[in-house]
Amino acid sequence: MSFISLQFLVFFMVVTLSYYQLRNQRMRISLLLAASCYFYMAFVPKYILILGGTIVIDYLAGLQIARSTGKSRKIWLIVSIIANVGVLAFFKYFNFLLRTIEPLIHWASPGTDIPFLNILLPIGLSFHTFQAMSYTIEVYRGKQPVEKDFLTYALYVMFYPQLVAGPIERPQNVLPQLHRFQEYDRNNVREGLARMLWGLFKKAVIADRLAVMVDYCYNHTSTLSSGSLLVGAIFYSFQIYCDFSGYCDIGIGAAKVMGIRLMENFNQPYISSSISQFWTRWHISLSTWFRDYVYIPLGGNRLGEKRRKLNVMFVFLLSGLWHGANWTFVIWGGLHGMLTAFLPGKRQDQRRNSFLRNSFFTLVNFGIVTLFWVFFRSPSIKESLHYLNRIFSRTGGPFYIGLKIEEVWGSVVLIVIMLLRERFRKSYFIQNGLAYASYFAVLVIVSYMLGVFNENQFIYFQF
Repeated sequence: MSFISLQFLVFFMVVTLSYYQLRNQRMRISLLLAASCYFYMAFVPKYILILGGTIVIDYLAGLQIARSTGKSRKIWLIVSIIANVGVLAFFKYFNFLLRTIEPLIHWASPGTDIPFLNILLPIGLSFHTFQAMSYTIEVYRGKQPVEKDFLTYALYVMFYPQLVAGPIERPQNVLPQLHRFQEYDRNNVREGLARMLWGLFKKAVIADRLAVMVDYCYNHTSTLSSGSLLVGAIFYSFQIYCDFSGYCDIGIGAAKVMGIRLMENFNQPYISSSISQFWTRWHISLSTWFRDYVYIPLGGNRLGEKRRKLNVMFVFLLSGLWHGANWTFVIWGGLHGMLTAFLPGKRQDQRRNSFLRNSFFTLVNFGIVTLFWVFFRSPSIKESLHYLNRIFSRTGGPFYIGLKIEEVWGSVVLIVIMLLRERFRKSYFIQNGLAYASYFAVLVIVSYMLGVFNENQFIYFQF
């Protein structure tokens, strides 16, 4: 069920109104869990069984970790991690592994049939896996009390606003809120609806409009000019941002309407002046997950500079692989890792010329991130390199990326409006009824008139 469909609008209204009609927290939990299961089953119904199986295992593992002592606690943690990682590896990486070793198999045994699996990756499995593991890890560390109510735990990992593409929540944030009875709050509803509408605008009006031009560039790389391909690469930077952050805006807003606060996943990442700073602003829930559960346990920066660099590289390579079962993602992660590990982050300079300096570093950093996105967007390393080569070869020719030039400039204007809105995002208008109604009406009208409603799924659904 897409967040930008009429089906979701009806679903959201029915679930939210029913939620506030119920005066018992246990019934609210049951309602939200049932709604979340229905939401997930709207994609591929049978895959709910996979999530259900891991939920049961993690719930029981959490109970056993809390009850056990000594090595038994670690054994149950390992059981939970193996169950989650095992399911993810089977569905997401089995065919990737076979494709990687296929030449070796054919060399050792010519003519051997490779047993590739004809299966679809359960939608949002990577997000679900990491959120589930954070629970058992935190219980093992003693930082999170074990959740004894099965329905509440199941809702923690199945909560529909962030189930499919994050943010990847921590139990300390969500579980206490699920135990509290949330009274109706007009400000929460206003802020939540405004956030949802802003996410719809970013997805339908900007991201999906840019997608038309980006797809054209990547499908006609060999015939387009360098300038056209460069603009296509820049547009992809904003497409993926508006697509992914737009999903998070809708999810965070939907939860806010019900009085539940989810963590922020983006903080104006393209104003970063270094790659390391970029990762404190982009997909924050994932970068902090890797920091807390991989980087720090590996030693972080406590074991010397060489070990720090190795840890950083390992985390970013793993992050790239998390994004997709393709070597393009591994290279994308590795490139980010190299710059994070070997280049110092630029600190904000307080001198008079700091604005110019920071602006320069911000533009350079955005250019680097944009070029790295080419590996993320391309289906293969060969096509990634071909796209980059065409950009730097300064190939001449007319400027064309699939739409009329006035539509291209219109997209630029929309991007500028989006950046300004997010730069000055204080929502004072929430308290003013007329200002709020005006804002709401303008976004609805603009989204309806300019939105591209073609059932395009969110990019991060594939992860």
